[in-house]
Amino acid sequence: MATAFQPSLSADQALMEVEAYLDRAQRMSLLRLLTCGSVDDGKSTLLGRLLYDSKALLEDQIAALHVDSRKSGTQGDNLDFALLVDGLSAEREQGITIDVAYRYFATDKRKFIVADTPGHEQYTRNMVTGASTADLAIILVDARKGVLTQTRRHSCLVQLLGIRHVVLAVNKMDLVDFSRDRFNAIVADYRAFADDIGIDTFTAIPMSALAGDNIAAPSAAMSWYGGPALLEHLETVPLSKRSMQGAFHLPVQWVNRPDSGFRGYAGRVSGGAVCRGDAVRILPSGRRSTIERIVTFDGEIEQAVAGQSITLTLTDELDCSRGEVITAEAGLLEVTDRLAANLVWMASEVLNPGRSYWLKIGSQTVSATIGRIDHLVDVDSGRPAAARPLGLNDIGHLELLLDRAVVASPYATERDLGAFILIDKIANTTVAAGMIDGFPGRRAADDRAAHSDRIFWLGGNKEDRSALAVRAFRRLQATGRLAFILDDEALRDGLSSDLGVNEKDATERVRRAREVALLMARAGLDVLIAIDAPSSAAWPGRIIEDTDVDQLGADEWVI
Repeated sequence: MATAFQPSLSADQALMEVEAYLDRAQRMSLLRLLTCGSVDDGKSTLLGRLLYDSKALLEDQIAALHVDSRKSGTQGDNLDFALLVDGLSAEREQGITIDVAYRYFATDKRKFIVADTPGHEQYTRNMVTGASTADLAIILVDARKGVLTQTRRHSCLVQLLGIRHVVLAVNKMDLVDFSRDRFNAIVADYRAFADDIGIDTFTAIPMSALAGDNIAAPSAAMSWYGGPALLEHLETVPLSKRSMQGAFHLPVQWVNRPDSGFRGYAGRVSGGAVCRGDAVRILPSGRRSTIERIVTFDGEIEQAVAGQSITLTLTDELDCSRGEVITAEAGLLEVTDRLAANLVWMASEVLNPGRSYWLKIGSQTVSATIGRIDHLVDVDSGRPAAARPLGLNDIGHLELLLDRAVVASPYATERDLGAFILIDKIANTTVAAGMIDGFPGRRAADDRAAHSDRIFWLGGNKEDRSALAVRAFRRLQATGRLAFILDDEALRDGLSSDLGVNEKDATERVRRAREVALLMARAGLDVLIAIDAPSSAAWPGRIIEDTDVDQLGADEWVI
């Protein structure tokens, strides 16, 4: 690895040099990037060449690379730079990248975290993982093959994930005799596609990762190219500071209560800045308070900014727990139970629109079902295609219905509260990743909340619910309110006659009961729901037990 220290320095001078070096490194900006594209475009080779040319390798690593290149490399007597990042035995045997490989290096101007992602279609979900935190994407194209389907697929994902800086790396130029015409043709082809999917600008660089042309220094073989080498571009590309802008918000990870005299709310600041004495709101409840203290591992501070992990204490004793969000008084976060989103399906089984999944967004976890699939994305054109259930690696735009309201933001505005994953409730595996782009039916959601005081879910077993429903019905009638009992019999003979007894149909039965109850509540009826349902399905409305019946119809009964 390159070093800035001189061996002739005294111990004190060397210590000062080390401290100065660490101080410079601490102040340098950090660029997160990924390499993506089709199979055998040279992504791993490019990353290995970047590490080698930036002098980020130790001598023993270089020696090991020589040994590995002779043993399992593909370049004869030359170094096979792909072996630096393809560490799995299956990757080396097949000559492909399977898992995401992260590498760290730095130059005199900037620090880098780079992810090498797989090119094979079956590993597209791994590419999404690597791209989720990237600021810049290097999309590789083999100069011999041009723009391929997987190149388009990865470009669509890059655009959906909001990566603003794109480099089109036309690799293996040495295999087309460094042809300027071939380079220009590929750039023109990609530009037409990029315009269709919404990638406004990109930087095209002709290169040979294996030979090092236009990687760390300009290539003599391509004197016709007047742009920067790749490393120069990476060192100078402007970084977005959108997380530092806008209103403060902190998703609460846990309540920090080491003793009876301290209650703090711990998490990482997702956006903006906060100072002691600032007015804040707790979402989704909307309760208000003021910041009393900002506590860190190193002690109290006066101000915290995006990216810092802190514990906040408030001037008021409020009910605030994991999953809630502390935000500035003037924050623009949404509280909603419906999301419109672009979804990347990552499971081998097809998406089931009627099935219930766990949706995890920030520190919040709720139950969600697919409400409507608007369209799929045609990866060859970037245009909408006919709607159908999503299969492995499909990209679609759809609506999700949540069992309760969450705090969210459009992904273009805020990544932490604009991105989510779906988790299979049975297998506990991640099946999809999504990016929020809107909040449909917000007025309908507000309407649901406005009528929730007329909806009551009856607790207990089936026999107890039947008796409880009759008592509650009579209590409401005695107070002059109109009521209706919505039970299995009322649903089974009509609205839900097509449903069976499996998990999927049970979820759909609950959803139908909930929507029917809302329609009745809007018409002025009190609805007593007496069906088997998980407690998470109780929104909108409230669960009542036997002891609650005498309160029905009272003025203080407020949901």
